[in-house]
Amino acid sequence: MADLAEALTGPTVELLQTMIRNQCVNDGTPDSGEEARNADVLRAYLEGGGLEVESFEARPGRASLVARIEGTDPGAPTVCLMGHTDVVPVDPSGWREDPFGGELIEGEIWGRGAIDMLNLTASMAVATRHLATSGWRPRGTLVYFAVADEEAQGVFGAEWMCDNHWDALDADYVLTENGGYNHVAPDGRRKVAIQVGEKGLGWRRLTVHGTPGHGSAPYNADNALITAAEVVRRIAAHRSAPQVSELFRAQIDALPLPEDLKADLLDPGRLDDALARVPSRAAGFLHACSHTTFSPNVVHGGVKQNVIPSEVHIDVDIRVLPGVDGDGLDAEIREILGDLADRVDITRMVDTPSTVSELDTPMWAAIERRVRAHYPDADVLPSMMIGGTDARFFRRRGAVGYGAALLAPDITMADFGSRFHGHNERIDTRSLGLCADLWVGVAQDMLGG
Repeated sequence: MADLAEALTGPTVELLQTMIRNQCVNDGTPDSGEEARNADVLRAYLEGGGLEVESFEARPGRASLVARIEGTDPGAPTVCLMGHTDVVPVDPSGWREDPFGGELIEGEIWGRGAIDMLNLTASMAVATRHLATSGWRPRGTLVYFAVADEEAQGVFGAEWMCDNHWDALDADYVLTENGGYNHVAPDGRRKVAIQVGEKGLGWRRLTVHGTPGHGSAPYNADNALITAAEVVRRIAAHRSAPQVSELFRAQIDALPLPEDLKADLLDPGRLDDALARVPSRAAGFLHACSHTTFSPNVVHGGVKQNVIPSEVHIDVDIRVLPGVDGDGLDAEIREILGDLADRVDITRMVDTPSTVSELDTPMWAAIERRVRAHYPDADVLPSMMIGGTDARFFRRRGAVGYGAALLAPDITMADFGSRFHGHNERIDTRSLGLCADLWVGVAQDMLGG
């Protein structure tokens, strides 16, 4: 296994560097992304390995790509390796290196998308081509899916593909971002986290109403902006009730924390106080894994400096745990607003529930086996993704979806998480080879041949 990982590292590095340099930046507007640039690179790479590739465009320039290795048994499962080709915008002033240089520096590839998630998209392509050129004839079907628009909710990517071209995918299992960070626990065993579910989205726009007037006479004015400031304060101060699920227990087990602190984190009555004793980066993650979270991030209001505003809009990023529905969320918002509730209209911008896949599956067993080929003492543990991935579209169609990877042991969960959408995003070359090897091994295990 180590020899294969090493052999696949070089091609993955080169492909990742090219994809970073293509600057497929998705700012959320319909014509951003230009993922066709990365789709063209991947098409040339995969066709060079003899694979047939099909492209799909929900909108000009927003290309997604599918390559298949067909199985010999129609009754065998289909496994999809899915990676997105777009990246989020970047502030170059905060970077040590060129965020689109894709440079190899001291064993690490630097650039936007190196972690999220061009590293996996590239390693999946390398694994797929390796399998195709090796003469592999599987019983089941392997699908490689390089998808656009993940960074803007998948409207022109996975959602559109699942709604309009499901026959090109039709997967029983999907592997995508993220997971694979690991450490050695106090008991001497390595813990490797694999994502099995993700929180849902409950984005809300709160419209605060007031009475317009002249800015020169603010005394006792019904100023919507002042009311909105109190609404934001109440939302920011709110703490939803903690939930200690079996999935959260597994996540706590995976962390290198003192046993007394773990016990407090697993007690709903002590959890919130215990978070103050957790390192800051991990504390934010654990809070998000155990609570529905509210983050007021955008405010629009006012028309002119001398006009008291009559209306202000507050956009709130809300991430919901399993079991929280839209009606329940709106009721919680009204409770937060209290005596201001009658002055605020609640608009549902996005309302998608949390999705979670079960663990008792052949895919989970295959991941465990391949992880232990590299880390024989490892416990493979389930994790919750606090952001969103395209796996949710597959889970809604009944597919099992996991966020997987296999990283070098010197990348901690805190380091890994800090590089998402942050400055100085980078990935080490050893992890690239380990991930490529993971895809090859799991595909062979699941699909035979």
